[in-house]
Amino acid sequence: MRFLVIGGDAAGMSAASRAKRGMPDLQVTVLEQTHDVSYSACGMPYNIADSVRDMDDLVVRKAEVFRDKQHIDLRTGHRADSIQVKERKVTGKTRKGEDFEVSYDKLLIATGASPSIPRQPGFDLPGVLALKNLEDGRRIKRFMGERNVSRVVIVGMGYIGLEMCESLRARGIEVDMIKPGPVFLQWMNPELAAIVRKELDANRIGVHLGHEIVGIEKSDKGLRLLSKGPVLDCQMVLTAVGVLPNSQLADEAGLELGPRKSIAVDSALLTSDENIYAAGDCADAFHVVTGKRAWIPLALRANRAGWAVADNVTGKRAELQGVAGTAVFRVFDLEVARTGLSMSEAEKAGFEPAETVIHSRSRAHAHPGSTTISVQMVGDRKSGRLLGVQMVGKEGAVHRVNAPAVALHAGMTVEQFGQSDLAYAPPFSPVWDPMLTAANQLLKEM
Repeated sequence: MRFLVIGGDAAGMSAASRAKRGMPDLQVTVLEQTHDVSYSACGMPYNIADSVRDMDDLVVRKAEVFRDKQHIDLRTGHRADSIQVKERKVTGKTRKGEDFEVSYDKLLIATGASPSIPRQPGFDLPGVLALKNLEDGRRIKRFMGERNVSRVVIVGMGYIGLEMCESLRARGIEVDMIKPGPVFLQWMNPELAAIVRKELDANRIGVHLGHEIVGIEKSDKGLRLLSKGPVLDCQMVLTAVGVLPNSQLADEAGLELGPRKSIAVDSALLTSDENIYAAGDCADAFHVVTGKRAWIPLALRANRAGWAVADNVTGKRAELQGVAGTAVFRVFDLEVARTGLSMSEAEKAGFEPAETVIHSRSRAHAHPGSTTISVQMVGDRKSGRLLGVQMVGKEGAVHRVNAPAVALHAGMTVEQFGQSDLAYAPPFSPVWDPMLTAANQLLKEM
């Protein structure tokens, strides 16, 4: 049997490796348009913070290992341009411009996502960069080194943009952030978002909200970002306004699409074609809280989905429960975490949400080093279900979010979660963990 994979990062190489292990005689071919496979994309902002560290340190496994040790036909520099569904073949071009054609019995589309680039003038100028793949990271580090960058403007305020603030400041670079929307972190409870904003202010990050961007032009200082508000001079502009699923191949092949034009898949990662799977940032998932389709591109889902595809291809039936949207990131000294639904998301999903915000301690009150940890918890008035949690603190937020994430997968009520037997010792938590305190307070609102 011929198993063809389009895309050689998390989902693609996870599927290819596991399929080959499970069925050694399987003919596995991977098409990757770049020359990089199997790398830690989430580590790129922290790599950029170190001017001497090689970006290739983030490579988990080199292409030669897949070819020589696992006997996977990995073809880098091969861009897939079309999927011929009836003929079960994929056509495309190499980086040298040569045409190629590969046939398949089972196909996995693992094409990932691409940065969303604003359409205003000047976003194609040298020095206007985005960060999504390893080559983007190399390009950014190379540009910063060659141009002696001292000021950067970040367009957008998502996860990558916030993480890059810390990396750039670590290199002594001044940073401004700007976006058209008037709300700093739209998905976050305003009380918690204000804490994150205060951390940016403390680290001298310029935050400019509610200013429509007009374009970018060259200036005597390098680049000038024009808006209906401040004019920001810099040497580099980083676009961080989000990503879009690379679903064009699937769409042109007639496959069904889901939210945000991601590729629609079932719990077994199968698309609307019985021989084609999709996994990773290009594909949708079912949300464990709403039961509805959602597009939440995150690393764990990509790897797990790749494994599930491999099992299904090799005859071991595998289905995935779904996602809760669990995400964590760091903003200087702050840990930020979330899982499940925000208040507005819960309302849109048809729940009758109630929320509480509590401010507790990361350790027992008398234990040295204890810091404030702020928690927002959302529950449904009708069913009593736990719907979501957000946390911000200097310690303890990131790992604590795993408990409500599991509770969401289990469909627990707020009351049931509040009865959970969570661990306690003074160096790690108050006797009433902030999670339990939040649950008890939320019950009063429901």
